Amino acid sequence: MNDGPSNVSADNSLMTGRVADLIIVGTGIGGATLAYALRNTGLRILLIERGPHLPREAANWDVNAVFRQFRYRTSESWEDWRGKSFRPEMHYFVGGNSKFFGGVMCRLRARDFQQSAYGEGISPGWPLSYEEIEPYYGLAEMIYGVHGEVNTSDPTEPPHSTSYPFPPLGHEPAIGQVASSLASLGLHPFEPPVAVHYGAGGACIRCSTCDGFPCRVDGKGDAEICCVRPALDSSQVSLLTETLVTRVLTDEAGTRAVGVEVARDGKRQVIYGGSVVLACGAVNSAALLLRSISPSHPDGLANSSGLVGRNYMQHTCSILMAVGMRRNRTKFQKTLAVNDYYFGDEAYPHSMGGIQTIGKIQADMLAVGVGRLAPKGVRSLLAGRSTDWLVMTEDIPQEANRVVLASSGKIRVSWRPTNMDSHRALVRRAKRMLHSAGYPVIVSTLLGVESNPHQCGTARFGEDPSSSVLDSLCRSRDVKGLLVVDASFFPSSSAVNPALTIAAQALRVSAQVFGASLRDLEPPPPGG
Repeated sequence: MNDGPSNVSADNSLMTGRVADLIIVGTGIGGATLAYALRNTGLRILLIERGPHLPREAANWDVNAVFRQFRYRTSESWEDWRGKSFRPEMHYFVGGNSKFFGGVMCRLRARDFQQSAYGEGISPGWPLSYEEIEPYYGLAEMIYGVHGEVNTSDPTEPPHSTSYPFPPLGHEPAIGQVASSLASLGLHPFEPPVAVHYGAGGACIRCSTCDGFPCRVDGKGDAEICCVRPALDSSQVSLLTETLVTRVLTDEAGTRAVGVEVARDGKRQVIYGGSVVLACGAVNSAALLLRSISPSHPDGLANSSGLVGRNYMQHTCSILMAVGMRRNRTKFQKTLAVNDYYFGDEAYPHSMGGIQTIGKIQADMLAVGVGRLAPKGVRSLLAGRSTDWLVMTEDIPQEANRVVLASSGKIRVSWRPTNMDSHRALVRRAKRMLHSAGYPVIVSTLLGVESNPHQCGTARFGEDPSSSVLDSLCRSRDVKGLLVVDASFFPSSSAVNPALTIAAQALRVSAQVFGASLRDLEPPPPGG
Protein backbone atom coordinates (compact mmCIF):
# COMPACT_ATOMS: atom_id res chain seq x y z
CA MET A 1 0.00 0.00 0.00
CA ASN A 2 1.08 3.60 -0.43
CA ASP A 3 2.67 5.60 2.38
CA GLY A 4 -0.39 7.82 2.24
CA PRO A 5 -0.96 11.39 1.16
CA SER A 6 1.96 13.75 1.67
CA ASN A 7 -0.24 16.13 3.68
CA VAL A 8 -0.91 13.56 6.40
CA SER A 9 0.49 14.78 9.69
CA ALA A 10 1.46 12.66 12.68
CA ASP A 11 -0.75 13.16 15.73
CA ASN A 12 -0.06 10.76 18.59
CA SER A 13 -3.08 12.11 20.46
CA LEU A 14 -5.18 10.13 18.02
CA MET A 15 -3.78 6.82 19.23
CA THR A 16 -6.62 4.62 20.39
CA GLY A 17 -6.92 1.67 22.72
CA ARG A 18 -7.78 -1.82 21.57
CA VAL A 19 -10.97 -1.28 19.61
CA ALA A 20 -11.31 -4.75 18.09
CA ASP A 21 -10.38 -8.36 18.66
CA LEU A 22 -9.75 -8.69 14.93
CA ILE A 23 -8.72 -6.05 12.40
CA ILE A 24 -9.34 -7.05 8.77
CA VAL A 25 -7.59 -4.90 6.17
CA GLY A 26 -9.52 -4.99 2.90
CA THR A 27 -13.13 -5.79 2.03
CA GLY A 28 -12.69 -7.90 -1.09
CA ILE A 29 -13.61 -11.58 -1.26
CA GLY A 30 -11.15 -12.76 1.42
CA GLY A 31 -11.68 -10.11 4.07
CA ALA A 32 -15.43 -9.81 3.54
CA THR A 33 -16.00 -13.57 3.68
CA LEU A 34 -13.98 -13.88 6.89
CA ALA A 35 -15.93 -11.05 8.54
CA TYR A 36 -19.22 -12.64 7.48
CA ALA A 37 -18.18 -16.03 8.84
CA LEU A 38 -17.17 -14.57 12.21
CA ARG A 39 -20.05 -12.14 12.67
CA ASN A 40 -21.81 -14.28 15.27
CA THR A 41 -18.78 -15.54 17.21
CA GLY A 42 -18.65 -12.70 19.74
CA LEU A 43 -15.39 -11.32 18.35
CA ARG A 44 -15.27 -7.56 17.88
CA ILE A 45 -14.32 -7.15 14.22
CA LEU A 46 -13.15 -3.98 12.49
CA LEU A 47 -13.07 -3.92 8.69
CA ILE A 48 -10.82 -1.27 7.18
CA GLU A 49 -11.23 -0.24 3.54
CA ARG A 50 -9.05 2.35 1.80
CA GLY A 51 -11.85 3.33 -0.58
CA PRO A 52 -15.45 4.55 -0.19
CA HIS A 53 -18.70 2.81 -0.96
CA LEU A 54 -19.08 2.65 -4.74
CA PRO A 55 -21.84 5.08 -5.76
CA ARG A 56 -24.89 3.76 -7.58
CA GLU A 57 -25.18 6.12 -10.51
CA ALA A 58 -25.88 6.22 -14.23
CA ALA A 59 -22.14 6.04 -14.96
CA ASN A 60 -22.03 2.49 -13.51
CA TRP A 61 -23.33 1.21 -16.84
CA ASP A 62 -21.77 3.82 -19.12
CA VAL A 63 -19.18 2.24 -21.44
CA ASN A 64 -17.23 5.45 -21.93
CA ALA A 65 -17.13 6.25 -18.23
CA VAL A 66 -15.97 2.76 -17.26
CA PHE A 67 -13.71 1.69 -20.14
CA ARG A 68 -12.42 4.93 -21.63
CA GLN A 69 -12.42 7.44 -18.78
CA PHE A 70 -11.59 4.78 -16.13
CA ARG A 71 -13.97 6.51 -13.76
CA TYR A 72 -13.65 3.86 -11.06
CA ARG A 73 -10.06 2.71 -11.52
CA THR A 74 -7.43 3.91 -9.08
CA SER A 75 -5.36 6.87 -10.25
CA GLU A 76 -2.25 5.62 -8.45
CA SER A 77 0.80 4.63 -10.47
CA TRP A 78 2.82 1.42 -10.21
CA GLU A 79 6.02 0.45 -12.03
CA ASP A 80 6.81 -2.59 -14.15
CA TRP A 81 10.08 -4.54 -14.16
CA ARG A 82 11.74 -1.87 -16.33
CA GLY A 83 10.70 0.95 -14.02
CA LYS A 84 8.05 2.16 -16.47
CA SER A 85 4.97 3.58 -14.78
CA PHE A 86 1.49 2.22 -15.42
CA ARG A 87 -1.98 2.67 -14.01
CA PRO A 88 -3.13 -0.69 -12.64
CA GLU A 89 -6.63 -2.02 -13.14
CA MET A 90 -7.42 -1.82 -9.43
CA HIS A 91 -10.66 -0.61 -7.85
CA TYR A 92 -10.65 0.58 -4.26
CA PHE A 93 -14.19 0.38 -2.95
CA VAL A 94 -16.08 -1.58 -0.32
CA GLY A 95 -16.18 -5.02 -1.92
CA GLY A 96 -12.86 -4.52 -3.70
CA ASN A 97 -12.35 -5.72 -7.24
CA SER A 98 -15.30 -8.09 -6.87
CA LYS A 99 -17.51 -5.07 -7.59
CA PHE A 100 -16.22 -5.35 -11.18
CA PHE A 101 -15.80 -9.09 -11.68
CA GLY A 102 -17.96 -11.10 -14.05
CA GLY A 103 -19.26 -13.43 -11.38
CA VAL A 104 -17.72 -16.72 -12.51
CA MET A 105 -16.84 -18.70 -9.36
CA CYS A 106 -15.18 -22.01 -10.26
CA ARG A 107 -13.61 -24.47 -7.89
CA LEU A 108 -10.00 -25.31 -8.58
CA ARG A 109 -9.83 -28.64 -10.36
CA ALA A 110 -8.83 -31.50 -8.03
CA ARG A 111 -5.52 -31.93 -9.90
CA ASP A 112 -4.72 -28.24 -9.41
CA PHE A 113 -3.85 -29.02 -5.79
CA GLN A 114 -1.09 -31.38 -6.93
CA GLN A 115 2.36 -30.59 -8.29
CA SER A 116 2.53 -30.34 -12.08
CA ALA A 117 5.47 -30.04 -14.45
CA TYR A 118 5.50 -27.56 -17.32
CA GLY A 119 8.06 -26.75 -19.95
CA GLU A 120 9.10 -23.63 -18.02
CA GLY A 121 9.06 -25.02 -14.49
CA ILE A 122 7.05 -26.58 -11.72
CA SER A 123 3.58 -25.63 -10.55
CA PRO A 124 3.90 -26.62 -6.87
CA GLY A 125 1.37 -28.63 -4.92
CA TRP A 126 -0.78 -27.14 -2.17
CA PRO A 127 -0.44 -27.97 1.54
CA LEU A 128 -4.02 -29.21 1.54
CA SER A 129 -6.01 -31.48 -0.75
CA TYR A 130 -9.16 -30.79 -2.70
CA GLU A 131 -11.02 -33.07 -0.29
CA GLU A 132 -9.99 -30.91 2.70
CA ILE A 133 -11.31 -27.67 1.21
CA GLU A 134 -14.31 -29.18 -0.61
CA PRO A 135 -16.90 -28.63 2.16
CA TYR A 136 -15.95 -24.96 2.30
CA TYR A 137 -16.41 -24.64 -1.45
CA GLY A 138 -20.02 -25.70 -0.99
CA LEU A 139 -20.54 -23.14 1.79
CA ALA A 140 -18.97 -20.38 -0.32
CA GLU A 141 -21.26 -21.25 -3.24
CA MET A 142 -24.27 -20.84 -0.94
CA ILE A 143 -23.05 -17.55 0.50
CA TYR A 144 -22.41 -16.05 -2.94
CA GLY A 145 -25.58 -17.49 -4.52
CA VAL A 146 -23.85 -19.37 -7.32
CA HIS A 147 -25.87 -20.66 -10.28
CA GLY A 148 -24.51 -23.91 -11.72
CA GLU A 149 -24.95 -27.60 -12.28
CA VAL A 150 -22.88 -30.48 -10.90
CA ASN A 151 -21.78 -33.28 -13.26
CA THR A 152 -22.18 -31.21 -16.40
CA SER A 153 -20.24 -32.03 -19.52
CA ASP A 154 -17.15 -30.26 -18.14
CA PRO A 155 -14.53 -33.04 -18.27
CA THR A 156 -12.53 -31.44 -15.43
CA GLU A 157 -15.36 -30.90 -12.91
CA PRO A 158 -14.23 -32.10 -9.45
CA PRO A 159 -16.51 -34.04 -7.07
CA HIS A 160 -19.18 -32.12 -5.14
CA SER A 161 -20.73 -33.13 -1.83
CA THR A 162 -23.41 -30.45 -2.29
CA SER A 163 -25.42 -29.10 -5.20
CA TYR A 164 -25.20 -25.54 -6.38
CA PRO A 165 -27.81 -23.40 -4.62
CA PHE A 166 -29.33 -22.25 -7.91
CA PRO A 167 -29.72 -23.79 -11.39
CA PRO A 168 -27.66 -22.70 -14.40
CA LEU A 169 -28.63 -19.40 -15.97
CA GLY A 170 -29.12 -20.86 -19.46
CA HIS A 171 -27.89 -19.53 -22.78
CA GLU A 172 -29.42 -16.79 -24.84
CA PRO A 173 -30.19 -18.01 -28.41
CA ALA A 174 -26.93 -16.97 -30.11
CA ILE A 175 -24.76 -18.51 -27.39
CA GLY A 176 -26.91 -21.65 -27.42
CA GLN A 177 -26.14 -21.98 -31.12
CA VAL A 178 -22.42 -21.67 -30.46
CA ALA A 179 -22.64 -24.32 -27.74
CA SER A 180 -24.38 -26.69 -30.16
CA SER A 181 -21.74 -26.05 -32.82
CA LEU A 182 -18.92 -26.77 -30.38
CA ALA A 183 -20.61 -29.96 -29.21
CA SER A 184 -20.91 -31.10 -32.84
CA LEU A 185 -17.12 -30.75 -33.09
CA GLY A 186 -16.72 -33.33 -30.31
CA LEU A 187 -16.01 -30.76 -27.60
CA HIS A 188 -17.76 -30.55 -24.24
CA PRO A 189 -19.11 -27.01 -23.80
CA PHE A 190 -20.71 -26.25 -20.44
CA GLU A 191 -22.13 -23.41 -18.39
CA PRO A 192 -19.63 -22.12 -15.82
CA PRO A 193 -20.94 -21.36 -12.31
CA VAL A 194 -21.91 -17.69 -11.98
CA ALA A 195 -22.69 -15.64 -8.86
CA VAL A 196 -25.59 -13.34 -9.70
CA HIS A 197 -28.87 -12.83 -7.86
CA TYR A 198 -31.14 -13.89 -10.71
CA GLY A 199 -34.59 -15.40 -10.46
CA ALA A 200 -37.42 -15.04 -7.95
CA GLY A 201 -36.59 -12.17 -5.63
CA GLY A 202 -33.24 -11.49 -7.28
CA ALA A 203 -32.10 -8.11 -8.59
CA CYS A 204 -30.13 -9.34 -11.64
CA ILE A 205 -31.69 -8.39 -14.98
CA ARG A 206 -29.14 -10.19 -17.19
CA CYS A 207 -27.88 -6.96 -18.70
CA SER A 208 -24.90 -6.38 -20.97
CA THR A 209 -23.04 -4.42 -18.28
CA CYS A 210 -21.88 -7.03 -15.79
CA ASP A 211 -18.34 -8.16 -16.58
CA GLY A 212 -16.04 -5.19 -15.93
CA PHE A 213 -18.83 -2.89 -14.77
CA PRO A 214 -20.16 -2.24 -11.26
CA CYS A 215 -23.76 -3.36 -10.83
CA ARG A 216 -26.20 -0.49 -10.51
CA VAL A 217 -29.02 -2.69 -9.17
CA ASP A 218 -27.02 -4.85 -6.71
CA GLY A 219 -27.63 -7.97 -8.78
CA LYS A 220 -24.06 -9.26 -8.70
CA GLY A 221 -22.84 -11.74 -6.09
CA ASP A 222 -19.95 -9.55 -4.99
CA ALA A 223 -18.22 -9.33 -1.62
CA GLU A 224 -20.08 -6.25 -0.44
CA ILE A 225 -23.57 -7.52 -1.24
CA CYS A 226 -23.07 -11.09 -0.04
CA CYS A 227 -20.79 -10.58 2.96
CA VAL A 228 -20.04 -7.01 4.08
CA ARG A 229 -23.64 -5.86 4.34
CA PRO A 230 -24.91 -8.90 6.29
CA ALA A 231 -21.80 -8.84 8.48
CA LEU A 232 -22.55 -5.22 9.43
CA ASP A 233 -25.97 -6.30 10.65
CA SER A 234 -24.08 -7.67 13.64
CA SER A 235 -23.30 -5.19 16.41
CA GLN A 236 -19.89 -6.85 16.70
CA VAL A 237 -18.76 -5.79 13.20
CA SER A 238 -17.84 -2.24 12.17
CA LEU A 239 -16.38 -0.68 9.04
CA LEU A 240 -13.98 2.21 8.45
CA THR A 241 -13.95 3.48 4.86
CA GLU A 242 -11.50 5.85 3.15
CA THR A 243 -8.84 4.72 5.61
CA LEU A 244 -5.45 3.68 4.27
CA VAL A 245 -3.44 1.19 6.33
CA THR A 246 0.22 2.20 6.04
CA ARG A 247 1.91 -0.24 8.46
CA VAL A 248 1.17 -3.31 10.53
CA LEU A 249 2.45 -2.87 14.08
CA THR A 250 3.92 -5.46 16.44
CA ASP A 251 4.83 -5.60 20.09
CA GLU A 252 8.32 -4.49 21.12
CA ALA A 253 9.73 -7.97 20.64
CA GLY A 254 8.34 -8.10 17.12
CA THR A 255 6.65 -11.43 17.79
CA ARG A 256 2.96 -10.48 17.77
CA ALA A 257 0.80 -8.19 15.64
CA VAL A 258 -0.93 -5.62 17.85
CA GLY A 259 -2.52 -3.17 15.43
CA VAL A 260 -2.17 -0.97 12.38
CA GLU A 261 -1.14 2.54 11.54
CA VAL A 262 -3.58 4.30 9.23
CA ALA A 263 -3.94 7.53 7.29
CA ARG A 264 -7.43 8.94 7.84
CA ASP A 265 -8.88 12.44 7.50
CA GLY A 266 -5.44 13.91 6.90
CA LYS A 267 -3.88 12.48 10.03
CA ARG A 268 -2.08 9.35 11.12
CA GLN A 269 -3.75 7.19 13.69
CA VAL A 270 -2.89 3.94 15.42
CA ILE A 271 -5.62 1.35 15.86
CA TYR A 272 -4.98 -1.58 18.17
CA GLY A 273 -6.50 -5.03 17.85
CA GLY A 274 -6.01 -8.58 19.03
CA SER A 275 -5.13 -9.99 15.59
CA VAL A 276 -4.58 -8.49 12.14
CA VAL A 277 -5.71 -10.07 8.89
CA LEU A 278 -4.49 -8.73 5.56
CA ALA A 279 -6.87 -9.06 2.63
CA CYS A 280 -5.97 -6.19 0.34
CA GLY A 281 -4.88 -8.19 -2.70
CA ALA A 282 -1.66 -10.00 -3.53
CA VAL A 283 0.17 -6.85 -4.61
CA ASN A 284 -0.99 -4.52 -1.84
CA SER A 285 -0.71 -7.10 0.96
CA ALA A 286 2.88 -7.82 -0.04
CA ALA A 287 3.68 -4.12 -0.26
CA LEU A 288 2.15 -3.52 3.17
CA LEU A 289 4.26 -6.28 4.73
CA LEU A 290 7.39 -4.88 3.07
CA ARG A 291 6.58 -1.40 4.38
CA SER A 292 6.09 -2.66 7.92
CA ILE A 293 9.78 -2.77 8.70
CA SER A 294 11.11 -2.53 12.24
CA PRO A 295 14.37 -3.40 14.05
CA SER A 296 12.97 -6.92 14.54
CA HIS A 297 11.90 -7.17 10.88
CA PRO A 298 14.36 -5.14 8.79
CA ASP A 299 13.37 -6.90 5.55
CA GLY A 300 9.65 -6.50 6.06
CA LEU A 301 7.13 -8.15 8.33
CA ALA A 302 6.69 -11.96 8.17
CA ASN A 303 9.64 -12.17 5.79
CA SER A 304 12.22 -14.41 7.46
CA SER A 305 11.94 -16.68 4.41
CA GLY A 306 12.74 -13.77 2.07
CA LEU A 307 9.68 -14.75 0.00
CA VAL A 308 7.28 -11.91 0.72
CA GLY A 309 6.50 -10.35 -2.66
CA ARG A 310 8.15 -13.16 -4.61
CA ASN A 311 6.42 -15.70 -6.86
CA TYR A 312 3.89 -13.12 -8.02
CA MET A 313 1.46 -14.63 -10.50
CA GLN A 314 -1.38 -13.38 -12.61
CA HIS A 315 -3.15 -15.44 -15.20
CA THR A 316 -1.80 -15.26 -18.72
CA CYS A 317 -4.89 -14.11 -20.60
CA SER A 318 -5.86 -13.29 -24.16
CA ILE A 319 -9.12 -11.74 -25.28
CA LEU A 320 -10.50 -13.24 -28.50
CA MET A 321 -13.13 -11.42 -30.53
CA ALA A 322 -14.66 -13.94 -32.94
CA VAL A 323 -16.62 -12.22 -35.72
CA GLY A 324 -19.20 -14.09 -37.78
CA MET A 325 -21.86 -13.24 -40.34
CA ARG A 326 -24.83 -13.38 -37.98
CA ARG A 327 -25.75 -10.66 -35.52
CA ASN A 328 -25.21 -11.51 -31.88
CA ARG A 329 -28.00 -9.91 -29.88
CA THR A 330 -26.90 -11.53 -26.63
CA LYS A 331 -26.89 -9.30 -23.57
CA PHE A 332 -25.64 -11.62 -20.79
CA GLN A 333 -23.00 -13.55 -22.71
CA LYS A 334 -20.99 -15.13 -19.87
CA THR A 335 -22.65 -18.57 -19.90
CA LEU A 336 -20.33 -20.75 -21.99
CA ALA A 337 -16.95 -22.39 -21.36
CA VAL A 338 -14.74 -25.14 -22.76
CA ASN A 339 -12.25 -27.07 -20.61
CA ASP A 340 -11.36 -29.85 -23.05
CA TYR A 341 -7.77 -28.60 -23.20
CA TYR A 342 -7.39 -27.72 -19.51
CA PHE A 343 -5.04 -30.65 -18.83
CA GLY A 344 -3.64 -30.86 -22.36
CA ASP A 345 -4.47 -33.15 -25.24
CA GLU A 346 -2.81 -35.86 -27.31
CA ALA A 347 -0.75 -33.33 -29.24
CA TYR A 348 0.44 -31.28 -26.24
CA PRO A 349 1.92 -32.87 -23.08
CA HIS A 350 1.22 -30.04 -20.60
CA SER A 351 -1.88 -28.43 -19.17
CA MET A 352 -3.15 -25.49 -21.19
CA GLY A 353 -6.11 -23.90 -19.41
CA GLY A 354 -9.67 -22.77 -19.98
CA ILE A 355 -11.70 -20.95 -22.61
CA GLN A 356 -14.83 -19.03 -21.65
CA THR A 357 -17.07 -16.28 -22.92
CA ILE A 358 -16.75 -12.84 -21.36
CA GLY A 359 -19.21 -9.98 -21.05
CA LYS A 360 -20.41 -8.78 -24.42
CA ILE A 361 -17.94 -6.41 -26.08
CA GLN A 362 -19.60 -3.16 -27.10
CA ALA A 363 -18.48 -0.84 -29.87
CA ASP A 364 -17.15 1.93 -27.62
CA MET A 365 -14.99 -0.58 -25.75
CA LEU A 366 -13.05 -1.13 -28.96
CA ALA A 367 -12.00 2.51 -28.99
CA VAL A 368 -9.34 1.52 -26.43
CA GLY A 369 -8.92 -2.12 -27.39
CA VAL A 370 -8.11 -4.27 -30.39
CA GLY A 371 -10.17 -2.12 -32.78
CA ARG A 372 -9.07 1.32 -31.59
CA LEU A 373 -7.82 2.33 -35.05
CA ALA A 374 -11.06 1.39 -36.80
CA PRO A 375 -13.79 3.96 -37.53
CA LYS A 376 -16.80 3.87 -35.20
CA GLY A 377 -19.03 2.34 -37.87
CA VAL A 378 -16.60 -0.54 -38.32
CA ARG A 379 -16.35 -1.03 -34.55
CA SER A 380 -20.14 -1.22 -34.34
CA LEU A 381 -20.23 -3.75 -37.15
CA LEU A 382 -17.60 -5.93 -35.49
CA ALA A 383 -19.15 -5.76 -32.02
CA GLY A 384 -22.61 -6.52 -33.36
CA ARG A 385 -21.44 -9.77 -34.93
CA SER A 386 -18.88 -10.97 -32.44
CA THR A 387 -18.79 -13.57 -29.73
CA ASP A 388 -16.15 -12.67 -27.16
CA TRP A 389 -13.86 -15.00 -25.25
CA LEU A 390 -11.19 -15.18 -22.57
CA VAL A 391 -8.36 -17.68 -23.03
CA MET A 392 -6.70 -18.22 -19.64
CA THR A 393 -3.54 -20.17 -18.83
CA GLU A 394 -1.73 -20.90 -15.58
CA ASP A 395 1.16 -18.61 -14.71
CA ILE A 396 4.10 -20.55 -13.25
CA PRO A 397 5.59 -19.09 -10.04
CA GLN A 398 9.08 -17.65 -10.39
CA GLU A 399 10.97 -15.91 -7.59
CA ALA A 400 12.08 -13.22 -10.03
CA ASN A 401 8.45 -12.29 -10.65
CA ARG A 402 7.86 -10.22 -7.57
CA VAL A 403 6.40 -7.18 -5.86
CA VAL A 404 8.96 -4.75 -4.43
CA LEU A 405 9.03 -1.16 -3.23
CA ALA A 406 10.87 1.04 -5.69
CA SER A 407 13.21 3.81 -4.56
CA SER A 408 10.53 6.25 -5.70
CA GLY A 409 8.18 4.78 -3.11
CA LYS A 410 5.97 3.27 -5.77
CA ILE A 411 4.95 -0.34 -5.91
CA ARG A 412 6.99 -2.16 -8.55
CA VAL A 413 5.47 -5.31 -10.05
CA SER A 414 8.40 -7.03 -11.74
CA TRP A 415 6.42 -9.56 -13.76
CA ARG A 416 6.95 -11.17 -17.10
CA PRO A 417 4.51 -13.87 -18.24
CA THR A 418 5.49 -17.51 -17.98
CA ASN A 419 4.15 -20.67 -19.57
CA MET A 420 3.71 -18.91 -22.90
CA ASP A 421 4.11 -22.13 -24.92
CA SER A 422 1.00 -23.49 -23.20
CA HIS A 423 -0.83 -20.21 -23.72
CA ARG A 424 -0.02 -20.03 -27.42
CA ALA A 425 -1.08 -23.67 -27.81
CA LEU A 426 -4.43 -22.91 -26.17
CA VAL A 427 -4.99 -19.76 -28.26
CA ARG A 428 -4.37 -21.81 -31.42
CA ARG A 429 -6.94 -24.37 -30.34
CA ALA A 430 -9.44 -21.67 -29.39
CA LYS A 431 -9.08 -20.03 -32.80
CA ARG A 432 -9.39 -23.36 -34.59
CA MET A 433 -12.47 -24.19 -32.53
CA LEU A 434 -14.12 -20.85 -33.32
CA HIS A 435 -13.24 -21.00 -37.02
CA SER A 436 -14.93 -24.39 -37.17
CA ALA A 437 -17.95 -22.99 -35.33
CA GLY A 438 -18.50 -20.42 -38.08
CA TYR A 439 -16.38 -17.41 -37.15
CA PRO A 440 -14.02 -16.54 -40.05
CA VAL A 441 -12.47 -13.46 -38.42
CA ILE A 442 -10.79 -13.69 -35.01
CA VAL A 443 -8.88 -10.83 -33.42
CA SER A 444 -6.86 -11.46 -30.25
CA THR A 445 -4.96 -9.38 -27.74
CA LEU A 446 -2.71 -10.47 -24.87
CA LEU A 447 -3.34 -8.74 -21.54
CA GLY A 448 -0.35 -7.13 -19.86
CA VAL A 449 0.83 -6.46 -16.33
CA GLU A 450 -1.45 -3.42 -15.98
CA SER A 451 -4.52 -5.66 -16.23
CA ASN A 452 -3.25 -7.77 -13.28
CA PRO A 453 -5.90 -10.47 -13.84
CA HIS A 454 -6.31 -12.68 -10.76
CA GLN A 455 -3.13 -11.61 -8.96
CA CYS A 456 -1.82 -14.14 -6.45
CA GLY A 457 1.18 -15.84 -4.85
CA THR A 458 3.15 -13.15 -3.00
CA ALA A 459 2.92 -14.76 0.47
CA ARG A 460 2.49 -18.41 -0.38
CA PHE A 461 1.40 -20.94 2.21
CA GLY A 462 2.99 -24.34 2.70
CA GLU A 463 4.39 -26.94 5.07
CA ASP A 464 8.07 -26.00 4.77
CA PRO A 465 9.04 -22.72 6.52
CA SER A 466 11.99 -22.27 4.16
CA SER A 467 9.74 -22.18 1.08
CA SER A 468 6.61 -20.50 2.40
CA VAL A 469 5.51 -17.36 4.24
CA LEU A 470 2.31 -18.73 5.80
CA ASP A 471 1.22 -22.05 7.24
CA SER A 472 -1.68 -24.00 5.73
CA LEU A 473 -4.18 -21.86 7.67
CA CYS A 474 -2.77 -18.58 6.34
CA ARG A 475 -1.00 -17.66 9.60
CA SER A 476 2.36 -15.91 9.51
CA ARG A 477 5.18 -18.17 10.64
CA ASP A 478 7.08 -15.21 12.11
CA VAL A 479 4.42 -13.08 13.80
CA LYS A 480 1.60 -14.38 15.96
CA GLY A 481 -1.81 -12.90 15.34
CA LEU A 482 -1.02 -12.02 11.71
CA LEU A 483 -2.81 -13.73 8.81
CA VAL A 484 -3.21 -13.15 5.06
CA VAL A 485 -6.44 -14.39 3.45
CA ASP A 486 -6.42 -12.92 -0.04
CA ALA A 487 -4.88 -14.79 -2.99
CA SER A 488 -1.39 -13.97 -1.72
CA PHE A 489 -1.41 -17.44 -0.15
CA PHE A 490 -1.73 -19.30 -3.48
CA PRO A 491 1.37 -21.45 -4.24
CA SER A 492 0.12 -21.90 -7.83
CA SER A 493 -2.40 -20.02 -9.93
CA SER A 494 -4.27 -22.87 -11.70
CA ALA A 495 -6.33 -21.59 -14.65
CA VAL A 496 -9.65 -20.59 -13.08
CA ASN A 497 -10.82 -17.42 -11.35
CA PRO A 498 -9.46 -17.56 -7.77
CA ALA A 499 -12.48 -15.88 -6.11
CA LEU A 500 -14.26 -19.01 -4.88
CA THR A 501 -11.03 -20.53 -3.55
CA ILE A 502 -10.24 -17.32 -1.65
CA ALA A 503 -13.71 -17.44 -0.12
CA ALA A 504 -13.48 -21.15 0.72
CA GLN A 505 -10.11 -20.73 2.43
CA ALA A 506 -11.43 -17.75 4.40
CA LEU A 507 -14.25 -19.97 5.64
CA ARG A 508 -11.76 -22.72 6.49
CA VAL A 509 -9.67 -20.21 8.46
CA SER A 510 -12.77 -18.92 10.25
CA ALA A 511 -13.56 -22.44 11.44
CA GLN A 512 -10.12 -23.83 12.19
CA VAL A 513 -8.37 -20.72 13.53
CA PHE A 514 -11.21 -18.68 15.05
CA GLY A 515 -13.65 -21.44 15.98
CA ALA A 516 -16.64 -20.52 13.82
CA SER A 517 -19.08 -23.42 13.53
CA LEU A 518 -20.13 -24.73 10.13
CA ARG A 519 -23.75 -24.21 11.11
CA ASP A 520 -23.08 -20.51 11.69
CA LEU A 521 -21.52 -20.29 8.24
CA GLU A 522 -24.61 -21.50 6.43
CA PRO A 523 -26.56 -18.49 5.14
CA PRO A 524 -30.33 -18.28 4.85
CA PRO A 525 -31.55 -19.06 1.31
CA PRO A 526 -30.70 -16.02 -0.86
CA GLY A 527 -33.37 -14.19 -2.79
CA GLY A 528 -32.54 -15.84 -6.09
